[in-house]
Amino acid sequence: MRVLGIINHFGIRVASEEFGIDAQGHITTASALFPDKAEMIYGTLASVIIFAGLWKFAGPQIAKGMKARTARIQKELDDAAADKAAAVAEAAQIRQAKGDIEAERARLLAAAQVQAQTVIEDGRLRLELEVTELEAKAAADVIAARARVFDELRAEIVRLSIAAVDQVVTGSLDEATHQRLIEDFISRVGASTAAGARS
Repeated sequence: MRVLGIINHFGIRVASEEFGIDAQGHITTASALFPDKAEMIYGTLASVIIFAGLWKFAGPQIAKGMKARTARIQKELDDAAADKAAAVAEAAQIRQAKGDIEAERARLLAAAQVQAQTVIEDGRLRLELEVTELEAKAAADVIAARARVFDELRAEIVRLSIAAVDQVVTGSLDEATHQRLIEDFISRVGASTAAGARS
């Protein structure tokens, strides 16, 4: 700042000696379009000094900043490529998992069908076994009922025979009484047989 102030002061002195200063203290020139010689010299010298300073001090910082920016952009591009690769890998895993889910679903359905078929077969066998047991029980009940009816019929025949013998022993039977006893016996036996068949 001090150097620029000295240059400015020296330029004002040179310009005042060459061109003059008006009443307000401003430097006056001969041309309104082009600067004076001294102004051109000092302006060019000041521009060269500023550009040289920028080149020496700011240039490395600018280059460093540009390299850092380039590195940052490259890192962002690399991160984006890595994210894309990760997304592609994750999508492949999701597709594979979906395939695994479909395979597991098919396996579960097949297992369920096998289990259902097993349950149906077990139920059919159990039902056939129960039907066989019921048929055997019904046949046994029929045989027992038939035996019971035959036993009752035998007991009735014995009872009637004893009654008939008592009547023969106690009194003499005429032909009509004898015929009546036989018919009563036959009708009772028929009634007992019909009752046993119904039960």
